[in-house]
Amino acid sequence: MFPGQHIRQGVRLFAGSVIFGALVIAGSTVCAGPDIDFIVVPGGTFVMGDADGDANEVPKEVTVPSFRLMRTEVTNDQFTAFVDATADVTDPARSGSGWVWTERWRPLPGADWLHPHGPGDELDGRGEHPVVQVSARDAAAYCTWAGMRLPSEVEWEFAARGTDGRRYPWGSTPPESPDGARRANFGTVPCCAPDAADGYVKTAPVGSFASGASPYGLLDMAGNVWEWTADAFPDQPGFVALRGGGWGNNPYCLRVSYRHANPPDIGLDMVGIRCAAGPPEQ
Repeated sequence: MFPGQHIRQGVRLFAGSVIFGALVIAGSTVCAGPDIDFIVVPGGTFVMGDADGDANEVPKEVTVPSFRLMRTEVTNDQFTAFVDATADVTDPARSGSGWVWTERWRPLPGADWLHPHGPGDELDGRGEHPVVQVSARDAAAYCTWAGMRLPSEVEWEFAARGTDGRRYPWGSTPPESPDGARRANFGTVPCCAPDAADGYVKTAPVGSFASGASPYGLLDMAGNVWEWTADAFPDQPGFVALRGGGWGNNPYCLRVSYRHANPPDIGLDMVGIRCAAGPPEQ
């Protein structure tokens, strides 16, 4: 998004993760807002995809170098710090509408990151919920501002599933246990509609489902909101790959191998951001 910028990050280690504070960009210090909690994901080899999934999930062995990934999705508070510092105007705000899910996807005038589900929907009390109504370009701009980048699909899937071939971040059991407890924020089991059975009709505060953690301790890798990646989607020119499923999806779409895509210049009320960074400092 901003070629040629040189970014040097100040970091401190905390309980196996990395917290980013101030950044130095081209000789000046920029505040990255609320602390960003990173998990170090060790490198490894795994089988990406699902033989029982969609046609674009053909299994293949992939090796991934070590990298870092945000423990949770970017929150409204964190995105507010970015907008306050940069005066950024998101794609939905610029175009005048964002996409919302009801019984189908439809563009809604006045929907943007400050009004995720349309005019009159405010962010009061949702500072710790994931930011939505941000395009792939907005997501890349946020990550770059904070000294990071969007993850590749390979990195995302490896971080979500590890090396043991699990179907979901927590294992291969469905996200709803027999007693009704849930490991993720998702929708109705017959796809697809909002469902308050997990305590939240739409988005939930990030990190609300600790039992749904990935092998590396990452949260909300299934459900809550979809997450933009850095990769183009195969056979759909101009589209960008999304991962993770969201608050309106059923368990099939929460699988770690499930892939979806959208144009890079639209925002949706079920799609947010999770940033990555290079290998941990030696």
